[in-house]
Amino acid sequence: MILAREELARAAPGRDSAVTIGKFDGVHHGHQYLVRRLIELARAQGLASVAITFNPHPITVLRPGTPFTYLCPLEERVNLLRGLGVDSVAILSFTSQLAQLSARDFVSLLVQELHLRLLLVGPDFALGRNREGDIERLRALGEELGYQLEVAPLLTEDEVSPRLTSGGKIGSRAIRAALAVGNMEAVTKLLGRPFSLRGPVVRGAARGKTLGFPTANIAIGLDQALPAFGIYVTLAHVCGKAYPSATSIGIRPTFEDPEPKPTIETYILDFEGDLYGKEMRLEILHRLRDEQRFNSPEALIAAMQVDIANTREYFHARV
Repeated sequence: MILAREELARAAPGRDSAVTIGKFDGVHHGHQYLVRRLIELARAQGLASVAITFNPHPITVLRPGTPFTYLCPLEERVNLLRGLGVDSVAILSFTSQLAQLSARDFVSLLVQELHLRLLLVGPDFALGRNREGDIERLRALGEELGYQLEVAPLLTEDEVSPRLTSGGKIGSRAIRAALAVGNMEAVTKLLGRPFSLRGPVVRGAARGKTLGFPTANIAIGLDQALPAFGIYVTLAHVCGKAYPSATSIGIRPTFEDPEPKPTIETYILDFEGDLYGKEMRLEILHRLRDEQRFNSPEALIAAMQVDIANTREYFHARV
Protein backbone atom coordinates (compact mmCIF):
# COMPACT_ATOMS: atom_id res chain seq x y z
CA MET A 1 0.00 0.00 0.00
CA ILE A 2 2.94 2.32 0.61
CA LEU A 3 3.94 2.26 -3.07
CA ALA A 4 0.39 3.00 -4.24
CA ARG A 5 0.12 5.85 -1.75
CA GLU A 6 3.37 7.37 -3.03
CA GLU A 7 2.29 7.04 -6.66
CA LEU A 8 -1.07 8.65 -5.97
CA ALA A 9 0.60 11.45 -4.01
CA ARG A 10 2.86 12.23 -6.97
CA ALA A 11 -0.18 12.58 -9.23
CA ALA A 12 -2.30 14.54 -6.74
CA PRO A 13 -3.59 17.78 -8.34
CA GLY A 14 -3.62 19.61 -5.01
CA ARG A 15 -7.38 20.06 -4.78
CA ASP A 16 -10.58 18.05 -4.63
CA SER A 17 -10.83 15.71 -7.58
CA ALA A 18 -13.05 13.69 -9.85
CA VAL A 19 -11.50 10.33 -10.69
CA THR A 20 -11.96 7.55 -13.20
CA ILE A 21 -10.06 4.27 -13.17
CA GLY A 22 -9.17 1.83 -15.93
CA LYS A 23 -6.53 -0.16 -17.73
CA PHE A 24 -7.07 2.16 -20.72
CA ASP A 25 -5.13 -0.10 -23.09
CA GLY A 26 -5.39 1.55 -26.49
CA VAL A 27 -7.32 4.58 -25.14
CA HIS A 28 -10.10 3.65 -27.55
CA HIS A 29 -13.40 5.40 -28.29
CA GLY A 30 -14.99 3.99 -25.14
CA HIS A 31 -12.14 5.26 -22.98
CA GLN A 32 -12.26 8.65 -24.66
CA TYR A 33 -15.99 8.91 -24.01
CA LEU A 34 -15.46 8.09 -20.32
CA VAL A 35 -12.61 10.57 -19.86
CA ARG A 36 -14.44 13.38 -21.62
CA ARG A 37 -17.45 12.75 -19.39
CA LEU A 38 -15.12 12.91 -16.38
CA ILE A 39 -13.75 16.28 -17.49
CA GLU A 40 -17.26 17.59 -18.07
CA LEU A 41 -18.43 16.57 -14.59
CA ALA A 42 -15.24 17.83 -12.94
CA ARG A 43 -15.50 21.27 -14.50
CA ALA A 44 -19.17 21.56 -13.59
CA GLN A 45 -18.30 20.92 -9.93
CA GLY A 46 -15.02 22.83 -9.77
CA LEU A 47 -12.95 19.65 -9.35
CA ALA A 48 -9.66 18.51 -10.83
CA SER A 49 -9.93 15.53 -13.23
CA VAL A 50 -7.70 12.51 -12.60
CA ALA A 51 -7.41 9.31 -14.65
CA ILE A 52 -5.85 6.31 -12.90
CA THR A 53 -4.27 3.52 -14.94
CA PHE A 54 -2.18 0.47 -14.11
CA ASN A 55 1.18 -0.90 -15.15
CA PRO A 56 1.66 -3.75 -15.85
CA HIS A 57 -1.72 -4.98 -17.03
CA PRO A 58 -3.48 -6.66 -14.07
CA ILE A 59 -3.89 -9.98 -15.90
CA THR A 60 -0.11 -10.47 -15.92
CA VAL A 61 -0.13 -10.38 -12.11
CA LEU A 62 -3.44 -12.13 -11.43
CA ARG A 63 -2.68 -14.91 -13.93
CA PRO A 64 1.11 -15.26 -14.12
CA GLY A 65 2.35 -16.68 -17.40
CA THR A 66 -0.69 -15.55 -19.37
CA PRO A 67 0.50 -14.24 -22.75
CA PHE A 68 -0.42 -10.60 -23.15
CA THR A 69 0.35 -7.85 -25.64
CA TYR A 70 -0.50 -4.17 -25.39
CA LEU A 71 -2.42 -2.15 -27.97
CA CYS A 72 -0.13 0.77 -27.17
CA PRO A 73 2.90 1.27 -24.92
CA LEU A 74 2.51 2.90 -21.51
CA GLU A 75 4.09 6.19 -22.59
CA GLU A 76 1.66 6.51 -25.50
CA ARG A 77 -1.27 5.55 -23.25
CA VAL A 78 -0.40 8.33 -20.81
CA ASN A 79 0.13 10.87 -23.58
CA LEU A 80 -3.23 10.00 -25.13
CA LEU A 81 -4.99 10.40 -21.79
CA ARG A 82 -3.30 13.73 -21.17
CA GLY A 83 -4.18 14.79 -24.69
CA LEU A 84 -7.87 14.41 -23.84
CA GLY A 85 -7.46 17.18 -21.27
CA VAL A 86 -7.34 15.52 -17.85
CA ASP A 87 -5.55 17.47 -15.16
CA SER A 88 -3.52 14.47 -14.02
CA VAL A 89 -2.76 10.85 -14.90
CA ALA A 90 -1.79 8.52 -12.07
CA ILE A 91 0.12 5.35 -12.95
CA LEU A 92 -0.26 2.69 -10.27
CA SER A 93 2.12 -0.26 -10.20
CA PHE A 94 -0.16 -3.30 -10.25
CA THR A 95 1.38 -5.67 -7.74
CA SER A 96 0.11 -8.70 -5.85
CA GLN A 97 -0.16 -6.44 -2.79
CA LEU A 98 -2.35 -3.95 -4.65
CA ALA A 99 -4.50 -6.81 -5.96
CA GLN A 100 -5.22 -7.88 -2.37
CA LEU A 101 -6.53 -4.50 -1.23
CA SER A 102 -10.19 -4.43 -0.33
CA ALA A 103 -12.45 -2.02 -2.17
CA ARG A 104 -12.73 0.06 1.00
CA ASP A 105 -8.95 0.30 1.44
CA PHE A 106 -8.45 1.25 -2.20
CA VAL A 107 -11.02 4.04 -2.34
CA SER A 108 -9.85 5.25 1.07
CA LEU A 109 -6.45 5.81 -0.54
CA LEU A 110 -8.13 7.88 -3.24
CA VAL A 111 -9.94 9.96 -0.66
CA GLN A 112 -6.78 10.52 1.36
CA GLU A 113 -4.30 11.19 -1.46
CA LEU A 114 -6.44 12.65 -4.26
CA HIS A 115 -9.18 14.23 -2.14
CA LEU A 116 -11.69 12.16 -4.09
CA ARG A 117 -15.11 13.80 -4.32
CA LEU A 118 -16.52 12.17 -7.46
CA LEU A 119 -15.81 8.69 -8.86
CA LEU A 120 -16.90 7.98 -12.45
CA VAL A 121 -17.06 4.35 -13.63
CA GLY A 122 -18.74 2.24 -16.28
CA PRO A 123 -21.72 -0.03 -15.47
CA ASP A 124 -19.58 -3.19 -15.53
CA PHE A 125 -16.81 -1.76 -13.34
CA ALA A 126 -15.52 -3.41 -10.16
CA LEU A 127 -12.37 -3.03 -8.08
CA GLY A 128 -10.72 -4.49 -5.02
CA ARG A 129 -9.91 -8.03 -3.98
CA ASN A 130 -12.05 -10.54 -5.92
CA ARG A 131 -13.79 -7.59 -7.61
CA GLU A 132 -15.83 -7.00 -4.47
CA GLY A 133 -16.13 -3.30 -5.18
CA ASP A 134 -19.04 -3.38 -7.61
CA ILE A 135 -21.41 -0.48 -8.28
CA GLU A 136 -23.56 -1.12 -5.23
CA ARG A 137 -20.54 -1.42 -2.93
CA LEU A 138 -18.84 1.68 -4.33
CA ARG A 139 -22.01 3.71 -3.91
CA ALA A 140 -22.28 2.62 -0.27
CA LEU A 141 -18.62 3.48 0.31
CA GLY A 142 -19.22 6.88 -1.25
CA GLU A 143 -21.91 7.65 1.29
CA GLU A 144 -19.52 6.59 4.06
CA LEU A 145 -16.34 8.25 2.82
CA GLY A 146 -17.79 11.39 1.28
CA TYR A 147 -17.62 10.99 -2.48
CA GLN A 148 -20.29 10.82 -5.18
CA LEU A 149 -20.49 7.84 -7.54
CA GLU A 150 -21.46 8.43 -11.18
CA VAL A 151 -22.03 5.57 -13.61
CA ALA A 152 -21.47 6.31 -17.29
CA PRO A 153 -23.39 4.23 -19.84
CA LEU A 154 -21.40 1.99 -22.18
CA LEU A 155 -20.54 3.34 -25.60
CA THR A 156 -21.45 0.73 -28.23
CA GLU A 157 -20.00 0.05 -31.65
CA ASP A 158 -23.11 1.18 -33.52
CA GLU A 159 -22.92 4.55 -31.76
CA VAL A 160 -19.47 5.02 -33.31
CA SER A 161 -20.42 3.61 -36.72
CA PRO A 162 -23.74 1.90 -37.53
CA ARG A 163 -21.97 -0.27 -40.13
CA LEU A 164 -19.06 -1.25 -37.92
CA THR A 165 -19.87 -4.68 -36.51
CA SER A 166 -22.56 -6.07 -34.25
CA GLY A 167 -23.27 -3.08 -32.05
CA GLY A 168 -21.57 -4.60 -29.02
CA LYS A 169 -19.47 -2.93 -26.33
CA ILE A 170 -16.43 -1.03 -27.52
CA GLY A 171 -13.48 -2.63 -25.78
CA SER A 172 -10.01 -3.96 -26.30
CA ARG A 173 -11.44 -7.43 -27.06
CA ALA A 174 -13.26 -6.13 -30.15
CA ILE A 175 -10.16 -4.22 -31.25
CA ARG A 176 -7.95 -7.28 -30.82
CA ALA A 177 -10.39 -9.39 -32.83
CA ALA A 178 -10.27 -6.90 -35.71
CA LEU A 179 -6.49 -6.62 -35.42
CA ALA A 180 -6.12 -10.41 -35.53
CA VAL A 181 -7.62 -10.52 -39.03
CA GLY A 182 -6.02 -7.29 -40.24
CA ASN A 183 -9.28 -5.35 -40.48
CA MET A 184 -7.60 -1.99 -40.01
CA GLU A 185 -10.66 0.02 -40.99
CA ALA A 186 -12.59 -1.48 -38.06
CA VAL A 187 -9.61 -0.99 -35.75
CA THR A 188 -9.40 2.67 -36.75
CA LYS A 189 -13.10 3.25 -36.05
CA LEU A 190 -12.94 1.51 -32.67
CA LEU A 191 -9.79 3.32 -31.58
CA GLY A 192 -10.85 6.67 -32.96
CA ARG A 193 -7.52 6.93 -34.77
CA PRO A 194 -5.28 4.66 -36.87
CA PHE A 195 -3.47 1.87 -35.04
CA SER A 196 0.22 2.64 -34.91
CA LEU A 197 3.58 1.08 -34.16
CA ARG A 198 6.52 3.11 -32.94
CA GLY A 199 10.22 2.41 -32.57
CA PRO A 200 13.74 3.25 -33.67
CA VAL A 201 14.86 2.36 -37.18
CA VAL A 202 17.40 -0.46 -36.88
CA ARG A 203 19.62 -2.35 -39.27
CA GLY A 204 18.12 -5.49 -40.75
CA ALA A 205 19.39 -8.09 -43.19
CA ALA A 206 19.34 -5.52 -46.06
CA ARG A 207 17.34 -7.93 -48.24
CA GLY A 208 15.00 -5.17 -49.35
CA LYS A 209 17.89 -3.11 -50.66
CA THR A 210 19.24 -6.15 -52.51
CA LEU A 211 15.85 -6.59 -54.17
CA GLY A 212 15.68 -2.93 -55.14
CA PHE A 213 13.29 -1.87 -52.37
CA PRO A 214 15.28 -0.53 -49.40
CA THR A 215 13.23 -0.77 -46.25
CA ALA A 216 13.31 0.83 -42.82
CA ASN A 217 13.01 -1.76 -40.05
CA ILE A 218 11.66 -0.62 -36.70
CA ALA A 219 12.31 -2.33 -33.38
CA ILE A 220 9.31 -2.80 -31.09
CA GLY A 221 8.77 -4.45 -27.74
CA LEU A 222 7.90 -8.13 -27.53
CA ASP A 223 4.71 -7.19 -25.70
CA GLN A 224 3.41 -4.98 -28.53
CA ALA A 225 0.23 -6.22 -30.21
CA LEU A 226 0.53 -6.65 -33.98
CA PRO A 227 -1.96 -6.97 -36.82
CA ALA A 228 -2.24 -10.29 -38.65
CA PHE A 229 0.92 -10.95 -40.65
CA GLY A 230 0.71 -9.44 -44.10
CA ILE A 231 1.38 -6.41 -46.29
CA TYR A 232 -0.19 -3.10 -45.31
CA VAL A 233 -0.65 0.42 -46.58
CA THR A 234 0.94 2.66 -43.96
CA LEU A 235 1.81 6.25 -43.24
CA ALA A 236 5.36 6.64 -41.92
CA HIS A 237 5.96 9.56 -39.57
CA VAL A 238 9.66 10.33 -39.28
CA CYS A 239 11.75 13.48 -38.93
CA GLY A 240 8.63 15.61 -38.60
CA LYS A 241 7.06 14.50 -41.88
CA ALA A 242 4.55 11.85 -42.99
CA TYR A 243 5.28 9.62 -45.98
CA PRO A 244 3.07 7.13 -47.84
CA SER A 245 4.57 3.68 -47.41
CA ALA A 246 4.01 -0.06 -47.71
CA THR A 247 4.88 -2.25 -44.74
CA SER A 248 5.49 -5.96 -44.33
CA ILE A 249 4.65 -7.39 -40.92
CA GLY A 250 5.65 -11.02 -40.47
CA ILE A 251 8.39 -13.60 -40.49
CA ARG A 252 9.55 -13.36 -44.14
CA PRO A 253 8.72 -16.98 -45.11
CA THR A 254 10.43 -16.68 -48.50
CA PHE A 255 13.83 -16.54 -46.80
CA GLU A 256 13.29 -19.44 -44.35
CA ASP A 257 15.10 -17.93 -41.40
CA PRO A 258 16.19 -20.68 -38.96
CA GLU A 259 14.73 -18.73 -36.02
CA PRO A 260 11.96 -16.60 -37.53
CA LYS A 261 10.62 -13.72 -35.47
CA PRO A 262 8.23 -10.95 -36.44
CA THR A 263 9.75 -7.99 -38.23
CA ILE A 264 8.28 -4.67 -39.36
CA GLU A 265 9.82 -3.57 -42.67
CA THR A 266 8.64 -0.38 -44.36
CA TYR A 267 9.27 0.78 -47.90
CA ILE A 268 8.75 4.54 -47.96
CA LEU A 269 7.58 5.74 -51.35
CA ASP A 270 9.76 8.28 -53.12
CA PHE A 271 12.15 8.70 -50.21
CA GLU A 272 15.91 8.75 -50.10
CA GLY A 273 17.95 9.17 -46.96
CA ASP A 274 19.49 7.47 -43.95
CA LEU A 275 16.95 6.80 -41.19
CA TYR A 276 19.02 4.54 -38.94
CA GLY A 277 18.54 5.46 -35.31
CA LYS A 278 15.61 7.78 -36.05
CA GLU A 279 12.29 7.28 -34.28
CA MET A 280 9.50 6.26 -36.65
CA ARG A 281 5.78 5.91 -36.09
CA LEU A 282 3.74 3.84 -38.51
CA GLU A 283 0.02 4.35 -38.91
CA ILE A 284 -1.34 1.09 -40.30
CA LEU A 285 -4.23 1.98 -42.56
CA HIS A 286 -5.22 -0.91 -44.83
CA ARG A 287 -4.37 -4.56 -45.41
CA LEU A 288 -3.25 -5.34 -48.96
CA ARG A 289 -2.69 -9.09 -48.75
CA ASP A 290 -1.53 -12.03 -46.65
CA GLU A 291 2.11 -12.76 -46.08
CA GLN A 292 3.23 -15.25 -48.73
CA ARG A 293 6.14 -17.55 -49.48
CA PHE A 294 7.53 -17.04 -52.99
CA ASN A 295 9.54 -19.59 -54.93
CA SER A 296 12.04 -17.07 -56.31
CA PRO A 297 13.32 -13.52 -55.73
CA GLU A 298 11.78 -12.56 -59.08
CA ALA A 299 8.31 -13.62 -57.92
CA LEU A 300 8.77 -11.65 -54.72
CA ILE A 301 9.89 -8.55 -56.61
CA ALA A 302 6.86 -8.77 -58.88
CA ALA A 303 4.55 -8.99 -55.85
CA MET A 304 6.28 -6.02 -54.21
CA GLN A 305 5.79 -3.96 -57.36
CA VAL A 306 2.06 -4.72 -57.22
CA ASP A 307 1.98 -3.83 -53.50
CA ILE A 308 3.60 -0.47 -54.18
CA ALA A 309 1.24 0.25 -57.07
CA ASN A 310 -1.73 -0.57 -54.84
CA THR A 311 -0.32 1.64 -52.10
CA ARG A 312 -0.05 4.56 -54.51
CA GLU A 313 -3.61 3.94 -55.66
CA TYR A 314 -4.83 3.89 -52.04
CA PHE A 315 -3.37 7.31 -51.31
CA HIS A 316 -4.44 8.68 -54.69
CA ALA A 317 -8.04 7.69 -53.92
CA ARG A 318 -7.87 9.56 -50.59
CA VAL A 319 -6.98 12.89 -52.20
